[in-house]
Amino acid sequence: MAIYHLEAKIISRGTGRSVVAASAYMSCSKLYNDYDGIEHDYTRKHGLVHQEIVLPTNAPPEWADREKLWNAIEEAEKTKDSRLAREFVVALPIELSKDEWIDLLRRYINDNFVSEGMCVDFAIHDTDGHNPHAHIILTVRPLDVNGKWQYKTEKEYLCKRNGEEKGFTAAEFKSAQKSGWEKQYQYKVGRKKVYMTPFEADTIGYERVSKYPKSTRYGRQNPITERWNSDEQLIKWREAWADVTNRMLAEKDIDEQIDHRSFKVRGITEQPTIHEGVTARIMEKQWNVSERCELKRQIRADNRFLRRLKMELQKIAEAVKTSIPKIAKAMEHILLT
Repeated sequence: MAIYHLEAKIISRGTGRSVVAASAYMSCSKLYNDYDGIEHDYTRKHGLVHQEIVLPTNAPPEWADREKLWNAIEEAEKTKDSRLAREFVVALPIELSKDEWIDLLRRYINDNFVSEGMCVDFAIHDTDGHNPHAHIILTVRPLDVNGKWQYKTEKEYLCKRNGEEKGFTAAEFKSAQKSGWEKQYQYKVGRKKVYMTPFEADTIGYERVSKYPKSTRYGRQNPITERWNSDEQLIKWREAWADVTNRMLAEKDIDEQIDHRSFKVRGITEQPTIHEGVTARIMEKQWNVSERCELKRQIRADNRFLRRLKMELQKIAEAVKTSIPKIAKAMEHILLT
């Protein structure tokens, strides 16, 4: 039966990951990472059903080559803890065919990601015929109309004018400066270091102790990136996957539906099952033991017991419901005689 599963995670250098390696694993291919000089070879990996790159119209056409696409990302991100990409793993309905899986994913990807200007790399895996799923890797840095990377965050300087403090980016400050806004720097005031404008400091004769102007801690986030990173957007993407899947199941006259909402929201008291993952299944196959697989079996057994218990309680409730009037009638008869 069709099940709902959508797992979202960030591919980040801060956690030791490489987006080139992630793409190579997903596509069962061999890719070279220019950033660290490592070649990632997953050509022996089994279970690949389909792989594909989907680009927005403003992306360079050479990025249809995944090695060029993800090396362009690695080059654009400069810091050791950069967020490189976003990855989704979604369960595919076993009721659909391979071609229908591809059609389903293209609909979802084009409507939700490519239309937003993201470059998308996706692949379908099905190693044992019972766990079809797709990996979707998305760019997290917006492109401009010319196919050049935009900023994710930009330095924001806290400037001052007539006692009022306000944040400006470098481009904004050029025009704000003409209106009397000044950047603030650290000056030595006794034993303390205090931020003030050069005009304020020169009037009193304080000595500047730092060349770096006062700025916000995290800078100004690109509005597009900020929306992509929001919890609200993730909820929309989760709901959109359920919607597009349910529409296709209905189109194929398949009497199945999936729901992105949690058991708690839906009023279901059963325990949700967990995603086993490929590593757990390999361990189960090779050594007949896997904690995740065993935990999933236990959850299913607990849910079966819970369903049986509910059925028994319902039978008892029905029995009580029909028995009480009979008992009351019998008691009334005794009291009258």
